[in-house]
Amino acid sequence: MNAYSHTHLKCDLFGVSHFHDRSHCLFNNRTWSASHVPDIIGTSHLNRRGYTSTTISYQVMEHMQTNVVAKEYSDDLLITSSYESTMEALSSLITHKKRGDTSSVGGKYGKLERMSIYLKILGLEEKIDGLRIIHVAGTKGKGSTCTFCEAILRECGFRTGLFTSPHLIDVRERFRINGLDITEDRFLPYFWSCWGQLEEKVTEDLPMPPLFQFLTLLALKIFICEQVDVAIIEVGLGGKRDSTNVVCSMEHWNYNFFEINKPVVCGITSLGMDHIETLGNTLGQIASHKAGIFKFLYFLNWVDVFPALKPHIPAFVVPQLPEAMDVIHEVAEGLAVPLGVVPPLDCEKMDGFKLSLSGDHQSINAGLAVALSKCWLQRTGNWEKLFRKQEILEGDLPEPFCRGLSTAHLSGRAQIVYDTSLKSYNSSKDPESSSGDLIFYLDGAHSPESMEVCGRWFSTAVKGNQKTSSRLRVENAEQVLGNGHIQYGSGKMEEPYETSRQILLFNCMEVRDPQALLPQLVNTCVSSGIHFSKALFVPSMSSYSKVTSAASVIPENFSRDLSWQFKLQRFWEKMIHGKEVDIVMDAELEIDAAKVLPYEFLYEDASHCSPVDNRFSHSAVIPSLPLAISWLRDCVKRNPSVRIQVLVTGSLHLVGDVLKLLKR
Repeated sequence: MNAYSHTHLKCDLFGVSHFHDRSHCLFNNRTWSASHVPDIIGTSHLNRRGYTSTTISYQVMEHMQTNVVAKEYSDDLLITSSYESTMEALSSLITHKKRGDTSSVGGKYGKLERMSIYLKILGLEEKIDGLRIIHVAGTKGKGSTCTFCEAILRECGFRTGLFTSPHLIDVRERFRINGLDITEDRFLPYFWSCWGQLEEKVTEDLPMPPLFQFLTLLALKIFICEQVDVAIIEVGLGGKRDSTNVVCSMEHWNYNFFEINKPVVCGITSLGMDHIETLGNTLGQIASHKAGIFKFLYFLNWVDVFPALKPHIPAFVVPQLPEAMDVIHEVAEGLAVPLGVVPPLDCEKMDGFKLSLSGDHQSINAGLAVALSKCWLQRTGNWEKLFRKQEILEGDLPEPFCRGLSTAHLSGRAQIVYDTSLKSYNSSKDPESSSGDLIFYLDGAHSPESMEVCGRWFSTAVKGNQKTSSRLRVENAEQVLGNGHIQYGSGKMEEPYETSRQILLFNCMEVRDPQALLPQLVNTCVSSGIHFSKALFVPSMSSYSKVTSAASVIPENFSRDLSWQFKLQRFWEKMIHGKEVDIVMDAELEIDAAKVLPYEFLYEDASHCSPVDNRFSHSAVIPSLPLAISWLRDCVKRNPSVRIQVLVTGSLHLVGDVLKLLKR
């Protein structure tokens, strides 16, 4: 008999209907093995995927009215072969091989109608109200805004749930509880619970949900069972028809509602031209989709039935271009939604604290996060409880807000990482022959507007390094992973670097226009006096059609299709030269040439601006990301006086892949 205690894995997973009473925790001081998945969660149809089973006894505590009844079960418990099996199951939900492909889900229901049915199947429909959601849409900065909100409210003493996308290394990054990624031990039972319940109800009319819909449902399941006080939900794509836009169905009240969603407050971050194949090719059309998260709970006789209910759910937006702002105002007025336009945060009001996320643009996201968090506290009745004894002037920030803004963390956005793998190399060598310095600047910018922001941040960060360019040996890898605020460990100061090289490591999806991305980045950097010595174009390791984890095997084979990377390179050379580069190579010769990049390439004089020996002097295509990282490391090993500063951008997939390699 195994008795479990002190965890929040309750809910329908274990037949417990009680919600939000923390006095009834089921388990104590025991975590699920990554390989143990109870059959009670309904995974009977998964044997065809190659899972094995065994028999385990366990104890389930079931709360019934005022009593807690212990029930013993001895059933077959399905055991997945590994965490990677879960990733394979998730991968099977991907309905298109690359972005831009038409998704073919099938069935007779529309997207949001299908989501409502899934919620009923999972038994979540009546419980979502308890999540008290903050819902955030936007083109740029919505992940940062959500992260700031989570940190602020956690510092105020609330148990938080944060759902963001995409993940960089492991899918569990999308689900944070109290500021930490959900653990593997907690993730697996929730995952297989949702999977089993949904798979049992699969019909020709109702297929399994596509990947993002499933992850949204899983997030709601996790947050309800983990009894969070607030759930901060980032919109996946658009807003109006996004899977996250079904967050509370109230059909069980038997009143006529025109709106089925009820977050506490909504927010829209900066808008730009992205996902135009889905959202439209004008800023106004995109804004209309984003404003689709605005809510007006109107139903018949609401004043008579619930006189205390306020049907207007407030919304906040950061300053936008007129084309977008006009549409947002129009939608808000049509729904009678109170709309606040929030200015950037005045960081002077942070009482000595500094924003933890780097970049001037983060003051915009922080300002919105402050407005959303304050509104949430006020509408849930917590502002007075927390701060009624304090005299907080209009515009001032309470200390928990400052702490949250100064501690929020989001990987892959304006993040600086020193390559500490060189430490072991240096320790095995004579100090006189130590290597140089390799620094990665990671930002997942992938729109023209975000490229400009990325360029400003990178230029500022590089200049800051140049001002303090004395060598500092970092002794602890954990101390150099952060969002721009490089925290140095113990070390010793040595001679300044003689040579500094700025390298661009770039890839973007084929649906994006490099002519809109690369010039914006380069021009922004040049205006700040920063010039790229070389540009390296590489394919990402991760696949749009496969979900991987931090432990997934890194493919060693080279990509045989580098046509997109060579197109990027040719555009880069055209941009540098100011004219078309007239050179044609056989595809196989191109790939073979890309496999071997000499060390001297880093120092080649690019002023001649002419292709030599089937290579360009400004750029190179490398057939795999591990090979590119290896080449950069070899360069700094060969020259102890060089500092190589690598900007990794164009794709969050690329950024995640680089982080995965650096962590290994």
